[in-house]
This record gives sequence, C-alpha cells and structure tokens, in this order.
Amino acid sequence: MSEITITAAGLRIVKLLVGNPPQTVAQLVRQAGVTRTAVTEQLDELMKADFVERKTERTPGRGRPRHLYRATDSALSLLFAGNQHLLVPALWQTIREIGGDELVEKVIARTSHTMAKYYDERITAKNPRERLNQLIDLLSAEGRLVDVLEDDGGVLTLHKRSCPFISMADPQLYVCRVDEEMLCEVVGRPVRRISCRHEGGHCCSFEIDVR
Repeated sequence: MSEITITAAGLRIVKLLVGNPPQTVAQLVRQAGVTRTAVTEQLDELMKADFVERKTERTPGRGRPRHLYRATDSALSLLFAGNQHLLVPALWQTIREIGGDELVEKVIARTSHTMAKYYDERITAKNPRERLNQLIDLLSAEGRLVDVLEDDGGVLTLHKRSCPFISMADPQLYVCRVDEEMLCEVVGRPVRRISCRHEGGHCCSFEIDVR
C-alpha cells in the first residue's frame, strides 16, 4: 500500500463532513463554494483513501436515489491524531501514579499479549522464520513499510520504516516496549530493539535471532 496523502482541497471536504450528518454533493458544493466537478473529484479521491464513504438513499416514489457522503474513522484520525502526544504520556503517568512500576509492567505485558493475539489468530506457521514472514505480510497489508535484512550468522534485522506510534511517544518509550514484546511473542524468539525513531534513529529496528 502506498503512502496516503491528501490535498488542501480534500482536507476542506473532510472538515465539512466530520461531525455532521451525511451530506450530498449539492450540499458540499454550497458549503465549499466550488464547482460540482471539483467536489466530486475530491470525493472520489477521498473514498479511494478511505477518508470518506458513500451510501445510496432511495427517495419516495420514482425519484432518482441520492448519494450521501460521510467521514470515516480514518478521517478523524487524520485530523485529530496529533493530540496523542499529550494523551498517551498522560495515561502512562496516571498508571504509574496509581500502581507504580509494577502496574506499568503489567499493562505493558497485557497490551503486548493482546496485540500478539490479534496477529497469532492470522498466522498459521510454526517455524519462527516463517511466522516472521507471515507477520511481515500482515504488517505490509496494513500499510506498514517493513524491510528485513539477514547477516551471515542468520540473525535478522527487521526495519519498520513507518512507525504507527509516531504521535504516541512517551518519555520512557513504553509504547516501543509494547511493540518489541509483541514481536517477541508472535515470532517466538528473542527480539531486541536496536534503533528507534523516537530516539533519533532513521527507523525502528529490531534484531531477531530465529536460528
């Protein structure tokens, strides 16, 4: 999956749809102050990117059905994911204040296990190397940019070039630990994080010994 981008015109349409009842093209034309052609072109692109969805509503009698457009959850993430850099550290701080480091460790372990279970249910391989390959296929299908290199000794380095948690960083990198422990549980072999975007690395890299 290629990286999704959105134009300024498309973003304006998304903002008109978010939090409002489904809109027709005519309604969007009036609000945006542009031509019908411009609106329909933007809607087509936004639907391809999964930022907008369309449903058909039949009118009484023999009138032509009309199309209604609404913003998707992906559109909400596009507009408002930026506040995660405030929310996520606050959540971890609250967990630590309530239960100390012991509770933090329990939350990391439980969250990692929950994420690992999601992928486990979609992986059929038993061999660690094959499990890693299937996991990479799943991550790629989600739009992640993932590369794997192998050294002469059979140790693999997994490079996650697109970090899904880039806006969720916390000072202690708890989110990164969740990702690391999830990989370990899914692959079934030791995993060591050797580079992290949140620490200035070009990407998030993990060393995995599948021998």
